Amino acid sequence: MAARDFALKEFTKERALECELKEEFPWDLYRKAAKLGFICPHFKEEYGGQGTGLLETLLVHEEFVRADATLGQALMSGPFGSDLIHEFGSEEQKKKYLPLITRGEAVSSGAFTEPEHGSDLTSLSTTALKDGDHYVINGVKTFISNAPIASFYVVLCQTNPKASPPYRGQSLFIVERGVEGVDVTKITGKMGQKGTPIGEIFFNNARIPKEALLGQENRGFYYALRFFTIGRARAASYGVGMAQGAFDRALNYAKKRKQFGRPIIEFQAIQHKLAEMAVKIEAARMLTYRVGWAIDQGKYAPQQLFVMASMAKNYAAEVSNEVIDQAIQVFGGYGYILEYDVERYYRNARVLRIYEGTSEVNNNVIAEGISKGHYIL
Repeated sequence: MAARDFALKEFTKERALECELKEEFPWDLYRKAAKLGFICPHFKEEYGGQGTGLLETLLVHEEFVRADATLGQALMSGPFGSDLIHEFGSEEQKKKYLPLITRGEAVSSGAFTEPEHGSDLTSLSTTALKDGDHYVINGVKTFISNAPIASFYVVLCQTNPKASPPYRGQSLFIVERGVEGVDVTKITGKMGQKGTPIGEIFFNNARIPKEALLGQENRGFYYALRFFTIGRARAASYGVGMAQGAFDRALNYAKKRKQFGRPIIEFQAIQHKLAEMAVKIEAARMLTYRVGWAIDQGKYAPQQLFVMASMAKNYAAEVSNEVIDQAIQVFGGYGYILEYDVERYYRNARVLRIYEGTSEVNNNVIAEGISKGHYIL
């Protein structure tokens, strides 16, 4: 497919290592990918997308990350947060921001996580209070993908401090880079995914116009749940792609590496590893494709989709970590060296069990879905 051809041609090891060592976003590759329509192809054509389903976007994710864990994940994280505008934004907001993403002129960011709350988005410390025709935002968001380079942020804030429960008083806002009272600090030294910069965003009496409100006031939490459904499907595709990429390399190495006078793929111990890896990858792939297809159908309840996405994300995250670990075992000592790609896959995959909902949080979602019957289609 076209995405695979592009990635195999453009994602060189030299470019990936440069991105790793400098911890910089690969803007050149992002713009090239955008020109070919690989950035958010599921966006409507009037906003620069291809008008495909989300499933097609997940396929691009998979192929990009399969080719290279660092570069692929960075490019696919460039539009982070923009799905909220595509789903819930006004026509004016969509026309203003989405073409910047699909043309590769900007990256975006979704700001949800806070230092004191982490996975608990039902309670927020960041507030956005009305002041005439403006809202005034105060608070801190942390571990925010693309924060140091984003042109705009989609920020979840508490707009009704008296709401009970608190999440019924949350709203989303589009905050542009450079607004007075908004400062960003880059967080460095990450274990993996170094091509995607993260940072903290500090809001100190940041005044934004009322037109920056995304969707309806006090509906932000519910919009975020839809966003997390899509985000977890995306994360699942990253897991499948990384697992497949590591498997490809392990298989190729096993055919070439000789021990005791013959290729190690002839040893049953290696054969069984590869067989188990392949089965797990295929199972994770089917879960991921299924949730992408179900989202595109537009006829399933949000609760069903949320549970399905949590299942796919959790399983793909676990599979990617297991498969990549076994790939390193196939490589032996060479797999522990930066020169060999599986080392980077190992570091890049670990965060899949943390972001887009930790494995524990996703298990809570799945368990509740099971008890209420939401996982049955």
